[in-house]
Formats: sequence, C-alpha cells, structure tokens
Amino acid sequence: MKEFPLTVRRSIEILGLCAVFGLVYLGSDIVTPILLAFLVSILLMPVFGFFRRLKVPEALAIVAAIVLAVLVIFGIVSFFSYQVSVLVSDFPQLQKNLMVHWKALSNWISGTMHVSPGEQMAMIQKQSGFGAGMGRFLQTGFSSLTSMIIFFGLLPIYVFLIMFYRKLILKFVFMWFPRASHTEVTAVLTETQLITKSYLIGLMIQITYMTVLVGGLMLLFGIPHALLIGIIFAILNLIPYIGALIGNLIGVILTLASSNQLSDIFIVLIVIGAVQFLDNNILMPRIVGSKVKINAFVSIVGVILGGTLAGIAGMFLSLPVMAILKIVFDRTENFKQWGVLLGDERPEYTPLNRPENRKVMQEIREEIKEESKDDLKKGDKKD
Repeated sequence: MKEFPLTVRRSIEILGLCAVFGLVYLGSDIVTPILLAFLVSILLMPVFGFFRRLKVPEALAIVAAIVLAVLVIFGIVSFFSYQVSVLVSDFPQLQKNLMVHWKALSNWISGTMHVSPGEQMAMIQKQSGFGAGMGRFLQTGFSSLTSMIIFFGLLPIYVFLIMFYRKLILKFVFMWFPRASHTEVTAVLTETQLITKSYLIGLMIQITYMTVLVGGLMLLFGIPHALLIGIIFAILNLIPYIGALIGNLIGVILTLASSNQLSDIFIVLIVIGAVQFLDNNILMPRIVGSKVKINAFVSIVGVILGGTLAGIAGMFLSLPVMAILKIVFDRTENFKQWGVLLGDERPEYTPLNRPENRKVMQEIREEIKEESKDDLKKGDKKD
C-alpha cells in the first residue's frame, strides 16, 4: 500500500474497518461463537498439553480438556441456580418488602407533588403498556432462549475443531505473508497467545475473589442473599466500566427487595465500592499484569460498540479483542497509529508543541484576527 498516497491509504483503512464492523453486525450469530471458541481454545491449551504429556491421543486430549471446562462451568451454574432458588423461595417476603418501599415512595410523592396513589398507578400503567407488551416480551424471550441454546451447543464443537485443526489454521495464517515476515508473525502470535491466556486466567481468578470478597463481607454485615449479589456483580464486572454500574444497580434492587432497612443499601454500595477499588488498583494489575493497556475512552466505546454489534457476548469479548488488535497494530508498520489510539500512554508533548507547528498556529491565529477585523469594518460601513 506504500505506493498509494497517504490520504488513499487512510481511506482504505477506514473503509476496511467499516466493512469489518458491517460483517460482524450482519453475521454476529456466526462470528461471536467462533471468537469465543478461539479464546476458550487458547485457555484450554495448557490442559490439552498436560493430557498429551500423559500420552493421551490428540482427539481424546481435546475432548478431556473440553469436558473439564464443561464440568467447571456446570459447577458455577449449579451454585448460581441454588442461590436463585433461595431467592425465589423468599418471594412472599420480597413482595412484602417491595410493598413497604413502594408505600413509602408513594406517600412521599403524594406529599411533595400532590399526586394521589391512584393517579400514580394510572400513570405507571399508561406508560408501561403491560398488557400490550407482554406478548412481545415473551416472543423476544423465546427467541433469545433459542439463540442461547444454539450458541452454547455450537461452542464446544467450535472449540474442538479449532484445537484439532490448529496446525492447519497456523499454516493458513503464515501463507498470507512472505517468508521474510514469518519471524514477525511468530512474535505476534506468541504474544497474542500468552497475553490472552494470562488475561483469561486472570478473569477467572477475578470472578472467584470478587465473589468471595463481596459475598463474604455482605454476609458479615447480615445482608440477605449476599452470595447471589456477589456472583452477579463478579460476572457483570467482566464488562469494563458499564458492567460495574449494572452490578451496583442489581445489588441495590435485590437488597431493596430482601430488606426493609434502607441502611442495608448503603452497606451494599460501600462494600462494592471498596472491593472494586481494591480490585482496580491492587489485585487485578498484579494478577493480569500491564503488558497491554487499553485506554478508558476506547474501552467504553468498544464495549458499547460490541454490545451494538453482538449483544451481551460482544460486550464481554470487546476488551480481549481490542487487546489482540493492539498487539497486531503495534507490530505492523502500516497500522502503528491505530495501536497508539488504543493504548493508555499519555505523551508529555504533542506534535503541536514543535516550534515549526507552533509558528504555523500563530500565523493562522493572526490571519483569523485580521479577517475578523476586516469583517467588522465592512459591517460598520454598511450600517
């Protein structure tokens, strides 16, 4: 591409990015499970290598690694389901607590805004459109459930095939580049594998200690359903920035439903805030490391974009995908500027601080001032 002018090269890059986003959006049901299977395959490679060292045949070693992963996930889901069943069994008490909070809020609205409880209920029913929207809700829920079953049904198959044909895939990747670039391709693939594996293992450790810390501290303070709040927050915290906000909101709602004491809400918020501060500043940087840093602005935009293109799965996948892209961009001469944009480095000086550029800026300011004065003089003459 070096023979093309700079503007043409940048236009091709932007058009290429738009084409990739379009393909992901149109084929999200296909692309998302393949991306997740790729990440899971990297995570399972050490387990696969362990079985291969025991002289287990390749196909059986892959199956054994996948079965172990499924058992771990089944254990987590079973524990979560048990906590949800405990919450459901307390439904009558939850209903009473919600009615207490609703009456207090309704009385406050009546006293402050002079709107009677009957008028409040009429406004809520008018805005919600409960009856008309229930059919659409059930239809959407059934469609989402079907898509989820297909997604998790295909995922282990994709993982098996990616691990089984990994040498073929690697050969395909190397054939894209001239032999002179193979050392650089090897470096990119090795760094991608190591950092992705470190990141994913770190996330698993993070889910564990976040559940223990949040759930354990809330248990000490006597918060109902503390472990369930801890699990939900730990899982949602995997979504950068946005997940923590949603986790806080769900924690407050569950506490409101489980307790009639408003002080419990403040305890939940303080515990989650303290644990999150500890996680962001001390624990997670030490566990995952800081080899690849994505700045906060790009992280938030990436999460929102991932959610728009591929739903909740896209939000979870956004950060590891951006980390992989940064590795590729940093080691590719034509795309280094994209790696800088994704990175977290804050340079002390910008190109605008160079003497020649500051001179140009000053000249442009003076020209604009002169043009403004001329425009004012012309306006005075017309008057």
